[in-house]
Amino acid sequence: MPIPKIESQGEKLKADFIFDPEKNELITELMPKILNTQLYKAVLDSNASEHGARMTSMDKASENANEMLKDLRLSYNRARQAAITTELNEIVSGAAALEG
Repeated sequence: MPIPKIESQGEKLKADFIFDPEKNELITELMPKILNTQLYKAVLDSNASEHGARMTSMDKASENANEMLKDLRLSYNRARQAAITTELNEIVSGAAALEG
């Protein structure tokens, strides 16, 4: 890269941060809050995951029900058509028997 490398001067600079309140006090105050927040996030993620899985399964169940309804309607129509055809055959056979 065209950026020249800056050479260190031998002694590394150490940043000294000033904490107000003290570092230990901050840690004792913030750690329980951080842990509670992470636990709450895990519970919310689990809940959202469960709802997503339920929605997916309900969608698949609806698709299967619609497919089953279509198959049953087709079977019903075939049975009805067969019954009508049988009735017509009986009527035609009866009329032919009377004529002949």
